[in-house]
Amino acid sequence: MMHTNPFSIFARILFLLLPISITAQTGKDNTTQKLADVNVIVTDFKKIPRPGEQIIFISKRSGAKFPGRAGKDGKFSLKLPSADTFIIKVKTIVDSTKYGLIAIRELQPDEEFAEPFTVTVMFEPAKSYRLDNVYFDFGKYTLRPESYKELDELISYMKWRENEKIEIAGHTDNIGSASDNLKLSQQRAEAIRQYLIKKGVAASRVIAKGYGSTDPVADNSTYEGRQLNRRTEVRIL
Repeated sequence: MMHTNPFSIFARILFLLLPISITAQTGKDNTTQKLADVNVIVTDFKKIPRPGEQIIFISKRSGAKFPGRAGKDGKFSLKLPSADTFIIKVKTIVDSTKYGLIAIRELQPDEEFAEPFTVTVMFEPAKSYRLDNVYFDFGKYTLRPESYKELDELISYMKWRENEKIEIAGHTDNIGSASDNLKLSQQRAEAIRQYLIKKGVAASRVIAKGYGSTDPVADNSTYEGRQLNRRTEVRIL
């Protein structure tokens, strides 16, 4: 999976836990687990809605996932089982980051929630992401099949963030000539761009740019450093 810089993403989760009322219900043995209505609002820190963002609620009890996608107004609703705590994650391009928790208490057999829970998710996404599972053969720019899964996740993200434009940035280590590295990094970035276009992403939304070995993130004098420098990034424009 792709990793993001934890210091480049900030979030604040606000919870409004509403009161309950008493209503006649049958006992637990004869009913399914009760559900709580949850209204979710997704905005940036200026309270501007962020349509298309996917928020995932993960049960700490069972690991079950309950995803939702913000509409044009930045809102969506879903139902969550009671008597459980849920990890809230925001889905980024090909990863997800934990932002908080919401606990929904257990109800008695004759209780139900009178009003929905409201969860407001405020965050600013990172501007650069590393693609960790995109592969090329040594010295070549043909995508290997094991790259497709991660790139398909990027395509899904682009589908929902329909106004977003990105740059595919190719990088190499410093082994070989600078001109050869620059050429190879451009070819690899363009190969990814063409894959996205082939799968339906508008060409005007994707720029391919090779940087060769000019922008290292680690020491090229070590094997581990060179591995880190041979990378592909997605930059949100």
